[in-house]
Amino acid sequence: MIIAAQIRAARALLGMDQRSLAEAAGLSLPTIQRMEASTGAQVRGNVDSVVKVVEALERAGVELIGDGAVSAGGGRGVRLKTPPPVEESS
Repeated sequence: MIIAAQIRAARALLGMDQRSLAEAAGLSLPTIQRMEASTGAQVRGNVDSVVKVVEALERAGVELIGDGAVSAGGGRGVRLKTPPPVEESS
């Protein structure tokens, strides 16, 4: 599943602000803000909203790569060498 840092990084690569992502995904700005403020292993939000964000980012030209996955595309990209430590939610 996607993490908040991936959403922020994808937007940065695209030069897209949160409002533009919200419009592209058909979601509200507060929903995008809440997703990006998530800590831990998963983004806060219902599955349908997360899928809409992923699809909007992919339509805009970003390939989201999961842990241990190989990139299928031939374009340039950025990837963390090791994932950041996961913060436990109380």
